[in-house]
Amino acid sequence: MTAFKEHLSKHDIKPSVQRLKIYEYLHNSHNHPTADDIYRALAPSTPTLSKTTVYNTMKLFISNGVATVLNIEGNELRYDADTSTHGHFKCKGCGNVYDFRIARAPEFNGVEGFRIDKYEINLKGYCNVCKPKL
Repeated sequence: MTAFKEHLSKHDIKPSVQRLKIYEYLHNSHNHPTADDIYRALAPSTPTLSKTTVYNTMKLFISNGVATVLNIEGNELRYDADTSTHGHFKCKGCGNVYDFRIARAPEFNGVEGFRIDKYEINLKGYCNVCKPKL
C-alpha cells in the first residue's frame, strides 16, 4: 500500500483511504473495469464509498496521469492503471478486454506537421476461447 500511496502523491493526488482502495483495485485487477464494476467490488468492504466518489476519483486519476480511460465500444467507459502505450482487444463473445503490446509505433500518413500526443489501438473479434469454429 505504501508504493500506491507514494505513486499517487508523486502525481499530486492526496492518497485518501478511498482513493488508495480504488487505485489498488484498478492496479491489481487487469479486467479493465467500468466505474460501476469498481463500485460493486469495493462497496462491501468500504461502506462510505459512493458511485460519485468512484467517478470523481477516476476523473482525477485520468487528469493526473495514473490511469487511462478506454472507450472501445459505444458509451461504455473502462479504466486501466497501465498508462504505457499498448493496445486493447475486446472479445465479442465474452466481452473481456485484453491488453497487447505494440511492437513499434505505427506510421500515420496525412498528419505531417501535426503533433500526436496519444494514439489508441482497439481491436474487436473473438478470443481463443470464444472464437467460432471454422
